[in-house]
Amino acid sequence: LLVSKDLGKHLLEVEDLLQKHGLLEADISAQTERVQALNAAALKFSELEGYQPCDPQIICNRVNHVQTCLEELEELAAKRRKELEDSRQLWTFFQEMEEAEAWIREKEKILAAKTCGRDLSSVVTLTNKHKTMLGELGNRRALLHQTMKKGEKILAKKSFSSVGIQEKMREVCLRWKKLEEVTGLHQQRLEDALNFFQFSAETDDLVAWLQDTYRIVSSDDFGHDDYSTQALLRKHRAVVEEVEKHRATVLSLRKQLALLAPDHRQGVDVQIRVVEVEQLYGEVAEVAVLRTQWLQDALAVYRMFSEVHACEVWVDEKEQWLEKMEVPEELDEVEVVQHRFESLDQEMNSVMGRILDVNQVVQQLVDGGHPSSDEVRSCQDHLNGRWNRVVELVENKKGQLSSVLKIQNFLLEC
Repeated sequence: LLVSKDLGKHLLEVEDLLQKHGLLEADISAQTERVQALNAAALKFSELEGYQPCDPQIICNRVNHVQTCLEELEELAAKRRKELEDSRQLWTFFQEMEEAEAWIREKEKILAAKTCGRDLSSVVTLTNKHKTMLGELGNRRALLHQTMKKGEKILAKKSFSSVGIQEKMREVCLRWKKLEEVTGLHQQRLEDALNFFQFSAETDDLVAWLQDTYRIVSSDDFGHDDYSTQALLRKHRAVVEEVEKHRATVLSLRKQLALLAPDHRQGVDVQIRVVEVEQLYGEVAEVAVLRTQWLQDALAVYRMFSEVHACEVWVDEKEQWLEKMEVPEELDEVEVVQHRFESLDQEMNSVMGRILDVNQVVQQLVDGGHPSSDEVRSCQDHLNGRWNRVVELVENKKGQLSSVLKIQNFLLEC
């Protein structure tokens, strides 16, 4: 049993042989105690004085022979245990290598079947799963490293043929290297897909914002008075600032596109999408400029109307006063009226400046092609007509006063 060359052909068989060898060792241990007891009893016969049933030398030789056989048996048992343990170490190595190969094959199949997702959400999910697999890969790498060390130790002992061990180590190392390459390529594809779908999502968000902004800047609401138009203009200026802030984002789209993987950046759809965003931004910016001008024109119109209204109130008041006023014939009363006309001249100079400003604004609006040009021109003509009427009344009254003063002065001289 102890000189048997059967060291097992797989791990389970070696474990079974080790169990049987353990029973044999226990049997040897039990026989050792018996042999030692028998030898001790036999040696007593070699020490007898007087009658000796056997030659003491024969007894000693016999005891030594049995002891030597026992020691040889123990040496053989120790040697076989070492051989069996070495065999177990060898088959444990092969089993761990087979487990590593099976794990590698499983991951190769998983990686071969994996896609890179159809949208941002699926890519993020796959990326998280891939990170989990990278953790498993790290743990398995550490285990494989330990198994490789075991193989190196077995080779160093030179107890078994090194051909099969080296071949297995080389084969598993090559498959592991290929797995890491495939894992790295899949990770790169996931990163490329993630960058592409993030770019697409950001582009979609930008398009949605531009479409909403276009609806805002193309609104035909220009307010109904000075206050509401000013409020709209303030809001519009805030929108224009946001449009200007997005200019850099739109201009950087082509740079971002160039950073994408070739398979993604060379797609016709994504290139068309970038061009559409650039065109849409240009339209938004252009319409925003036009709305700024329209609001400013509307504000100018409402302010002009407000100024015209103020001037017409003054004109109404002075027109009524002039039409009702009768030129006095007494000298002292004429002088009082004349002082009033001197104050009126100052007011007229001030109002005349305001009317000139109104005329200038109207001319600018008309020259700029304002949609309310006809209404503005009509308002201007009406104001100018009433102003000329007041000027005519004033000149008429002044002429009457001048005639009365000449008559009074002639009477005084007489």
